[in-house]
Amino acid sequence: MQQTLSLTLEPEIALDDAVLRQHIQKTYLKTIDEDFSIRKMRQSIDARKGQVKINLEVEIYSGEVPPPEMEFRKEYADVANKPQAVIVGAGPAGMFAALRLIELGIKPILLERGKDVRARRRDLAAINKDHVVNPESNYCFGEGGAGTYSDGKLYTRSKKRGDVRRILEILVAHGSTSEILFDAHPHIGTNKLPNVVADLRESILKAGGEVHFDTKVVDFVLVNGEMKGVITADGKEITGLGVILATGHSARDIFELLHQKAILIEAKPFAMGVRIEHQQSLIDTHQYHRPERGLLPAASYSLVAQTYYKNIQRGVFSFCMCPGGFIVPAATAKGELVVNGMSPSRRDSKYANSGVVVAINEIDWQKYKHLGPLAGLQLQKDVEQKAWKLAANAKKLSDSQFAPAQRLTDFLSGKISRELLPTSYQPGLVSMDMAEVLSDIIARPLQEGVKEFGKKMKGYVTNEAQLIGIESRTSSPIRIPRDKESLEHLQIKRLFPCGEGAGFAGGIVSAAMDGERCAEQLVRIYG
Repeated sequence: MQQTLSLTLEPEIALDDAVLRQHIQKTYLKTIDEDFSIRKMRQSIDARKGQVKINLEVEIYSGEVPPPEMEFRKEYADVANKPQAVIVGAGPAGMFAALRLIELGIKPILLERGKDVRARRRDLAAINKDHVVNPESNYCFGEGGAGTYSDGKLYTRSKKRGDVRRILEILVAHGSTSEILFDAHPHIGTNKLPNVVADLRESILKAGGEVHFDTKVVDFVLVNGEMKGVITADGKEITGLGVILATGHSARDIFELLHQKAILIEAKPFAMGVRIEHQQSLIDTHQYHRPERGLLPAASYSLVAQTYYKNIQRGVFSFCMCPGGFIVPAATAKGELVVNGMSPSRRDSKYANSGVVVAINEIDWQKYKHLGPLAGLQLQKDVEQKAWKLAANAKKLSDSQFAPAQRLTDFLSGKISRELLPTSYQPGLVSMDMAEVLSDIIARPLQEGVKEFGKKMKGYVTNEAQLIGIESRTSSPIRIPRDKESLEHLQIKRLFPCGEGAGFAGGIVSAAMDGERCAEQLVRIYG
């Protein structure tokens, strides 16, 4: 017998498997035999009414063997001698495009400018401890992309552009916990995601695909309006049926190369701001309405406000909230300052941090209008370089990854903080006037937005929290336009712009789905 139950339970019942089993056995004893199994189908936390409840949907199996939890099977045919296609970038879009090509009988040649996921760790240690940025291997570049060392969040609002469940099942088949299949806000964690990424690569290699690290694309092979392949930094020409361009939101040299080659790209809105760091206990207390969270996970928040600056509406919103996490240096070149957030799977740091950013639109990059589609990109660069220069000068260093910071209430009152708080940001902080660092187009809306956040979330505005900047890589400042149906570039045949870097995704899952779709279209048209 199989039946589905929709339950609303106390966390102490729902989040303890043994207690949950006892509760179901006691409550439904008349209809369920003692020999039964439970499978969670959906789990979410509801704390809206001042009392935390867990909403559960479970399937109960009694007297029968439950069906397989997943439809996906990690079985790939050998494509070593099949026609090949080129993929540039080994983030989620590129890796899932490669796996989908294999399923469709095409050999993927996956090129990644950075290092493999484990070798990247040495470069992450160098930027954290020695303030040394490797421009090819860092928190943004390398196997797995920016998300690998940035929490591994898997929830997405994208429902119409692919099969979310399929992506999650593939991740489970490659080593992720099965909890991501039922959690309403699943994540893998930056400590576990590298192993999943490495296993994805092994599937590609075992099926006869190729993966090349330290392989930077510096030019394209264009013939009569078709992209036949790419040229790497060592002069090697690699060709195929087509090119899936999945370079991520920070591959500025690729955007510049496209523009130089007169391949159509467009400036698009993005966002910039700061990371705001609180004690996790403060967020827990507010969100869960209890002094201790117990079995509940580290609490998160999502806040948005509409503000006005110079009579123009400005959206201010929290972004990539990392409960129980850390702030990390995410620069991709010397002379720039960028921060991002990450969390381990247990989310057990005493700090909570979130990007809090301001929408940046065309009106903001008018002074760079002469740069055409690269105008927004240049604005982004200038803000990052200004932050780096001010912080380095304040520390009297020729190069550093010290981040400018300011206590939250001090920021609202325009007062430089005499003393900063302890932080999860390993390179270190320097007290500065963040309004000067950010400039008015970001600072003024940010101040108004944070005030609104304080009205929505009691205790959010406090001098026991601080701003750390600059959070500037929320999304790509460039869109590489493509046909809505074929996903092929509007001008260049056999070029398939893909994922976050092309402006068509916003996270691991949406990027993975976009990678699959681009692979499918490439094969449909040219395979």
